[in-house]
Amino acid sequence: MDIPVSFDRCARATFVVYFRLSGCRRSPELTVVCLNWETASRHGERWIDHHRLRHRLFVERQGWDVPTYRGMEYDQFDTPAAQYLLWLDERGRTRGAVRLLPTVRPYMLQTLWPELINGTPPATDAVWEATRFGCDRTLDANRRRIAVTELLCAMQEFGMRRNIDRYLIVMSLPLLKRVVVNAGCEVTVLGPERILGKRPAAASYLTVSREVLAEMHRRAPFTRVLSD
Repeated sequence: MDIPVSFDRCARATFVVYFRLSGCRRSPELTVVCLNWETASRHGERWIDHHRLRHRLFVERQGWDVPTYRGMEYDQFDTPAAQYLLWLDERGRTRGAVRLLPTVRPYMLQTLWPELINGTPPATDAVWEATRFGCDRTLDANRRRIAVTELLCAMQEFGMRRNIDRYLIVMSLPLLKRVVVNAGCEVTVLGPERILGKRPAAASYLTVSREVLAEMHRRAPFTRVLSD
């Protein structure tokens, strides 16, 4: 099985990532793109659509009390240090997203919920935090599954390219098992669930490795789609 492990750095590429499920009827364009503050201007409405998607998911649907502006959600962790993986539909619109932050910079768990971890929250280039993970609820169940799986695989590829060992994620345990573990990810739960706002959530590590990506491919075979 061919497992990619090395790509150009996100800051230098317009399209970087990575996959399309085998057998899916899609356009030949890439399904996931990586961008940041330096490259956002190359992506037109995709960057703005990502913030609108977050508003629909986290403000309108879940009722989070977070900053908004004209139907777009943002917070203090949307900084130049953040990297964003965006899942695109056949028309190139952003329908899924996840934000990645190195733990050597201020990040959400460290700042808002350090009690979720016993001990000191990580601060190393080898551990990044993954937040604002979600996909458009107007997609049907099968397309949501595809979007989520492709985003998780793209996280593995991005992590291997950046020499990341683990992601730190905060999610309810039932959702963690249904979405992340069932996709083939290797997860270590760091403590019991606590109520954050209105919902229970726990902190977990998500391992980044060639073996994890191979298992994800085994469970949901992919066709690689790479940038030129």
